[in-house]
Amino acid sequence: MLRKLLRWTGWLAGGFLALSLVSVGALRWLDPPTSSFMLQHWLAGKLGLIEGAHVRHEWVDWSRIPPEMAVAVMAAEDQRFPQHRGFDLVEIRRALERFESGGRLRGASTISQQTAKNLFLWSGRDYVRKGLEVWLTFLVETLWSKQRILEVYLNIAQFGPDTFGVGAASWQYFDRPVQAIGTGQASLLAAVLPNPVRYRVDRPSAWVLKRADWIRQQMANLGGASYLDRL
Repeated sequence: MLRKLLRWTGWLAGGFLALSLVSVGALRWLDPPTSSFMLQHWLAGKLGLIEGAHVRHEWVDWSRIPPEMAVAVMAAEDQRFPQHRGFDLVEIRRALERFESGGRLRGASTISQQTAKNLFLWSGRDYVRKGLEVWLTFLVETLWSKQRILEVYLNIAQFGPDTFGVGAASWQYFDRPVQAIGTGQASLLAAVLPNPVRYRVDRPSAWVLKRADWIRQQMANLGGASYLDRL
C-alpha cells in the first residue's frame, strides 16, 4: 500500500511538473486569452458574489504599448525588474527588517511574481498558493524574456473593478487606444495597481494623484523610455 501511494504521489508530482512546464513554455509565444483572476472575477459575477461583475479585456501586443506605460509600471511596482531573477532580495530583506522592528509585514512581490499569480493562481496568503507562486515565477523567469513577462503583466493586471489590461483600461478611462496615452495617463493607471478596486482611475483620490506624481518622478530618475533597454 505504501509503495502504491508513493508511486501515485510520484506520478502526480511528475504530471504537475510536466503540465506546468508545457503551460508556461507555450505562453512564451501564445497570447493568453484570459487569466485565472479574470476567470474568478467572471465566475463571481455569474454566481452573484459580486453584483454586476463582468470582464473588460483587450490584448495589446508589445509593439502597441507606449514605453511610458511600461516604465510607469516598473517605477510603481518593481524598479529592479530588469536586474532580478523573479525575486527582489533587497525588498524582501527590507520587508523583514520592518517586520522585525514592529511594523506590519508587507509583501515584496515582483512583476514576475504578480504575473505568475494573476495568470495561474488565486488570491490569498496560504502556503500552498505561495509555494506554487514561487515555482511558477521560477518557470516564467526561466522560459520567458523580461519583455514577454512585462507584456503579459500589462495585459492581465487589473486596473479597475471590471477592467483588466492596459488595452481595456485605456478605452474605459481615457476613451482612446493605449498607444495614444501619455506619461500622465500612464502614471495614473500605474498608481491604482496596489488596489484597483479601492483606488480609482476615473475618480482619483488625493492619494492616487500624489502617487501618480511620485511615479512620474521615479520614471525620470530611471531614465524614462531608455530604461527599457535594460530588459
